Amino acid sequence: MADETGLAWLSEQCDDLTELRHAEMDCLIEKGPVSAILLITERSVRELGHPASLQLGRDIRRLLDSGLSDDTIRTAWVGSTDDALDPTKQRVGAREWLERIESTWLAAESARDPGFTPPAAEPVSDEALCAAAHRAMAPVAAALTRAHEEGEVFNPRPLPGPLVPALKQVITETCADLGFRLFLRAVKRYELLPDGPYRAALAALGERLSHAGGPVDPGMQRN
Repeated sequence: MADETGLAWLSEQCDDLTELRHAEMDCLIEKGPVSAILLITERSVRELGHPASLQLGRDIRRLLDSGLSDDTIRTAWVGSTDDALDPTKQRVGAREWLERIESTWLAAESARDPGFTPPAAEPVSDEALCAAAHRAMAPVAAALTRAHEEGEVFNPRPLPGPLVPALKQVITETCADLGFRLFLRAVKRYELLPDGPYRAALAALGERLSHAGGPVDPGMQRN
């Protein structure tokens, strides 16, 4: 099973452009980020087994069903990956971008299984888990804010708002699980490696969210 699942897996693929497949890099250069992400989405269905591939559909639907603004969704996404994969580079808003990903994902899943039925979004809205996800962010919130602000200096299309509040909105207004996984992606992107006790606390929350530590440990180990 993949360490990352759903939208966090997609973010992981886009985190280091040198790791993109040749066809995906060519697509990014020639057609732009939206087209490249759709290629990666098709790959997710080929490469990921269930339930990891199904999680992408759940995550996309969770965001589309939420009341989050395009600006908040864009900030949460770009803040956890390379800004070269910002859909606004092609003048595509975040919700339209998500709808295209969902359509591509559904088509790929249906090609693999003609009787495919997309899973219910089932967002995690339990108040205790939402509160736990917010607490999990607290120890690195200031460092993550600084790292993101420093990175934005070099972003040709600066984000409309700060990263940490956007991630908190995903947790509170969309899904604690998705917000937590995107938070972990941002921590890994900015290499804010946690110490042993903090990493253990993150892994424990991951287990409460049914991830058994999978998205926590990879990329977060200190040398």
